[in-house]
Amino acid sequence: MITDARALRPSYLPADLHHRDGKIDQLADALRPITDGDIGEDAFIFGPSGTGKTTLAKYVVRKLEQEALDLRWGYVNCMSGSSKNDVLHGLVRDAGLGADLRKEGTSTTKFLDRLREFDDQVVAILDEVDVLEDESTLHSLYDLPNLTLVLITIDEDDLFAHFDGRLRSRFMGSEMVRLERYRHEELCDILRARIKAGLAPGVIDERTVEYIADIAAGDARIGIAILRRATKRIMSEDESWITLDVVDSVRDEAREEIHQHHVDDLGTHKRLLYEIIEAAGEIGVTELHETYEQRAAEPKAKSTRRRYLTSLESKYNLIASNGNGKGKSYTVPDF
Repeated sequence: MITDARALRPSYLPADLHHRDGKIDQLADALRPITDGDIGEDAFIFGPSGTGKTTLAKYVVRKLEQEALDLRWGYVNCMSGSSKNDVLHGLVRDAGLGADLRKEGTSTTKFLDRLREFDDQVVAILDEVDVLEDESTLHSLYDLPNLTLVLITIDEDDLFAHFDGRLRSRFMGSEMVRLERYRHEELCDILRARIKAGLAPGVIDERTVEYIADIAAGDARIGIAILRRATKRIMSEDESWITLDVVDSVRDEAREEIHQHHVDDLGTHKRLLYEIIEAAGEIGVTELHETYEQRAAEPKAKSTRRRYLTSLESKYNLIASNGNGKGKSYTVPDF
């Protein structure tokens, strides 16, 4: 039934990206100078969840890797660690430049020196860049003469509203890649490609593919998760086909799986805020901050916490809020 399980995984990088040709070219052109040994043009990728922002960035950089002899690149999800030390450590490790450097006890200067001293070009892909705690992280990376930034987030206006004037000025001329939700037929094509790569012929019919795309409503991540859960379901029940009823039976599980994946990616302080809300069922904002301050070893500033909570709610749908000011309360939404 399954011919290649990798094709059903969220981390799978396909051989071809469907319906993103123009965006691939746009990002590739910004990074093209790297193939000549020069620094590329810094780039931003904006768009709603499930539009393939991370996949696009990795796809283009891996293609670039085939053309450039001397290139290292690293990927960091800032939701997993948003301090300057977290990001720099993750970057040098993922780029293969810092296997000997521990996060604890190594200064940010040491990480930056390691990147600067590399003889060739480095591309840094920073995902969920809106949750960075310290803008000096971007200033320091921008100043490296051999490093090109690819910065990913959902909301363009929100990101630039939080940048200081110097950052806004520095990034004013950067390449802006903006992704829209997939149209119905585009998402069907993406699902068909995953099915062709990962499942035996006849496991799912066209009507069911269309139905999954309807449910996903332009979000490729949800569509692929439904396909993956449906495949697991028929295998566990010794069935041969993914039917409409099977899809209906797993659609909530698929959304919960994505939710849990986001939770698993959270760094220490974001995870603590989430767990306090989840354990309480519903908790007022004052009690939330008090509980956090009691439990956190080194509590973040309230302004930083508020930014975390905003991201957890409005960008990643991990929590929900009701009310305003001191009357505000938080919950974890049901599926």
